[in-house]
Amino acid sequence: MVKTAVDLCGISLDNPVIPASGTFGFGYEFAELYDINCLGTISIKGTTVEERFGNPTPRIAETPSGMLNAVGLQNPGVDRVISEELPRLAKVFSKPVMANVSGFSVSDFAAACERLDGVEQIGWIEVNISCPNVHGGGMAFGTTPGGASEVTGAVRRVTKKPLIVKLSPNVTDVAEIARAAEAAGADGVSLINTLLGMRIDLRERKPLLANRTGGLSGPAVRPVAVRMVCEVYDAVKIPVVGMGGIVSAEDVIEFMLAGASAVEVGAANLTDPFTCRDIVRDLPRAMEKYGIDDLADIIGGAH
Repeated sequence: MVKTAVDLCGISLDNPVIPASGTFGFGYEFAELYDINCLGTISIKGTTVEERFGNPTPRIAETPSGMLNAVGLQNPGVDRVISEELPRLAKVFSKPVMANVSGFSVSDFAAACERLDGVEQIGWIEVNISCPNVHGGGMAFGTTPGGASEVTGAVRRVTKKPLIVKLSPNVTDVAEIARAAEAAGADGVSLINTLLGMRIDLRERKPLLANRTGGLSGPAVRPVAVRMVCEVYDAVKIPVVGMGGIVSAEDVIEFMLAGASAVEVGAANLTDPFTCRDIVRDLPRAMEKYGIDDLADIIGGAH
C-alpha cells in the first residue's frame, strides 16, 4: 500500500493536498459537499488586522486556461476570524489549519500573527507578502529581499508557530527572496502567488477589472510555478509548498519532484469544488502508475 503522508515544518500531513487561501473560504463551506478531513490541511481565507470589503467589482475575468482575480483580501478581520470563523471550522475539521495573513505595513503583519499565535487550532502561519491585488502593501513586501526579510523577522518575533512565507512570481530572482526569508527565520516558503495580468474589454475599451490589473492563476501558470519551485528548492534548506495551476494527482507529483514537500490547489476549487477531494482519492493510483511507494521519497527527485 502506498504512503501519501508528508511532513511540513514538523507537522505530519496525511497527504500533501492543501486548498489554497482565497479559493476555499474558511473551509466549513465545503464541508457541506464532502468530508474535508480527507485533506492534508486547509489554508484559510487571507486575514488582515482590520475587516476589509475588498476591491470594487468586477473582480474576476476569465482567460485562456486560467482566470484573473482582484478580490482584494475581503475578510472580517483577525478578531472575528478567531472568534467566529475558526470555531465554525473546528466543528467539521479536526486537523491543524494554516492561517494566511496579509498586511499593509510590517506592524499589520506582526499584529495579526501575534493574535493568531495563541490559537491552538492554527498549525502554521502563512505570511502572504505577495498579493498583487491591493494597494499600499501586498506584493510590495515580497519584491525585494529587504522587504521579505523585514516582514519575516517581525512576524518571527511574535510567534512560535511554523512560519511559511508566500512568495511572489513577479520578481526577477525568486530564489534571492526565498533566501532572505529563510535567513530572517522562515520555517518554509510557499509559491507561486498569482502572476500580474490584465484583460481589456474591446467594446468599452477599458480594463475588464475595476482594479485594472489582477492575479493570473490556473493551468496557464503551472510551468512557471514548477520552474520557480525547482529554483527555490535549490536555494534554501527549508520546506517548499508548491502551487500554481494544479488540477490532478499527476500535477502534485510533478511539483513534488521539483522540490515541493506539499502543494496548494487554488483556482481549480472555483471551477469544481470537489477537485481537492478527487486529487486525494486519485493519488494512490497515480503513485502506482509511476512506481512511487512513498511520496516523501520523491521530494526534489528531479534534481
